[in-house]
Amino acid sequence: MNEIDTKEKEREMENFPVISLENVNGNERKAILDQIEDACKNWGFFELVNHGIEEELLDRVERVNKEHYRKCMEQRFKEFAASKSLLDWESTFFLRHLPESNISEVLDLSDEYRDVMKEFAVKLEILAEQLLDLLCDNLGLEKGYLKNAFSGSRGPSFGTKVANYPPCPNPDLVKGLRAHTDAGGIILLLQDDKVSGLQLLKDGKWVDVPPMRHSIVVNLGDQIEVITNGKYKSVEHRVITQTNGTRMSIASFYNPGSDAVIYPAPSLLEQKAEEGGGNQQYPKFVFEDYMKLYAALKFQAKEPRFQAMMKASLPAATA
Repeated sequence: MNEIDTKEKEREMENFPVISLENVNGNERKAILDQIEDACKNWGFFELVNHGIEEELLDRVERVNKEHYRKCMEQRFKEFAASKSLLDWESTFFLRHLPESNISEVLDLSDEYRDVMKEFAVKLEILAEQLLDLLCDNLGLEKGYLKNAFSGSRGPSFGTKVANYPPCPNPDLVKGLRAHTDAGGIILLLQDDKVSGLQLLKDGKWVDVPPMRHSIVVNLGDQIEVITNGKYKSVEHRVITQTNGTRMSIASFYNPGSDAVIYPAPSLLEQKAEEGGGNQQYPKFVFEDYMKLYAALKFQAKEPRFQAMMKASLPAATA
């Protein structure tokens, strides 16, 4: 990379939205809401500091995850990578928190690991619901609207993808994770603060998400785009491989329940119509049906997914 490209990347990272929630319930609330609104409209990503999750807990989460990878996953990945042609250079497993936890059933986890991740999940759930209500405030929706929209018959679903991206001998030949948008609701990420790799697509360019210690990266999924009728959009992102260092990524997905019916908020449809914005742009569907389609088309453009769901759409939402 030449000097001009390096300076441009540095400028992009300086402009990346970093938002402090420290006084969100105080006299800085309006300014913080404005920052979140700008990030949701123009980036689809932002990075939170002073978010209320204790640094000591974040340090424990990082420690137990890196210990677990070295002990149980690293050698397994090396053997697998040597025998397979990988599409994504990542080592992953999943933990489910809601509607019921599976953490006691996942093999190879120490008791300390289970306890730490259970504690972390509780804190993340609180933060996710706080953020959804801040989005409601900005959107003019009643408090709790987005959580209720996600709830279905058993409440929202919530789970964590634990991923590590080992050093790659041929970083030009394979991505850590191919470009995609996230299918669900709101995603909260604790990422490695030493090894970078996460990038988002903005204005046709790939922009690095800056690694920051003790921050939580937030991005919006496809369901937020649908409910807001496109006011906020999910954004394509990817992980690039590195030759040095293993990147830790702990991404927690606060999603609709499987039987939740997703559709644009009627008040936002009315608002768009009053502004001369035309008819509803997005379908009404059961989240589980969207996920079945997404499973086959994750690494393709999202617009054909919406179009396919529109063809099978439930009767349109009304106010």
